[in-house]
Amino acid sequence: MSERNEHNDGNTQTAYFAGGCFWGLERYFQNVDGVTDTTVGYAQSTVESPTYEQVCAGGTDAAETVKVEFNPAQVSLRTLTLLFLEVIDPFSVDQQGEDRGRQYRTGMFYTDETQRAVYVAALEQLVDRQPQRPAVLVEPLRNFYPAEAHHQDYLVNNPGGYCHVPIAAIANVKRRQKYVERIWDLTLEQFAVTQNAATERPFVNEYDEEFEPGIYVDIVSGEPLFSSRDKFDSGCGWPAFSRPICLCSISCCGFSH
Repeated sequence: MSERNEHNDGNTQTAYFAGGCFWGLERYFQNVDGVTDTTVGYAQSTVESPTYEQVCAGGTDAAETVKVEFNPAQVSLRTLTLLFLEVIDPFSVDQQGEDRGRQYRTGMFYTDETQRAVYVAALEQLVDRQPQRPAVLVEPLRNFYPAEAHHQDYLVNNPGGYCHVPIAAIANVKRRQKYVERIWDLTLEQFAVTQNAATERPFVNEYDEEFEPGIYVDIVSGEPLFSSRDKFDSGCGWPAFSRPICLCSISCCGFSH
């Protein structure tokens, strides 16, 4: 039987993401705080209740998809969407990792206009940062059929099994979810510097000539980095500090956090 319900109750919502082999994507979402359940299956199929073999043979037009149930009080749909776009190659057509075929296409399948708006807004931000045409489909969910039992929780039951999602991404996703919305809301320059190791232009950046008392913090995490007491004009056009901040002395610096 196909499944269409997006909102199970007041505390649980459901989203559907297709991002290559569903084993790895499911394991990734299972590590997100606020995700309460996951099911792997086949979405947008032209054949009722397709089997894995039928999907791989290419006669169903189904996409390997992960049904993600989550508590919106703990994790937003926007956070899930951004985490999804970060862990896939959003510009690859019918391929993720070494997996090739129509069943491995990427997509975000919505069940109402609110979901659609979240997905579209995220893709628009992606294009702002990487001016290419995404291959990620945004379309209404037509159907979803759970996959066979041995595919469910596959990497939980087979920790050494195949996974196209980087193991580091799976391990780090809890920390990443804390900051991902803030990261995607950075300006293009802030995003380039903090996420892609870019460098601001010398002499025209925000803090080169700034010498007001205070503490310089990481724009994403808020972690203290430097004290203005250790700032000096190096003549290079970028802020310069003689040392990183001593966390044990913040309370006696006389600066507000």
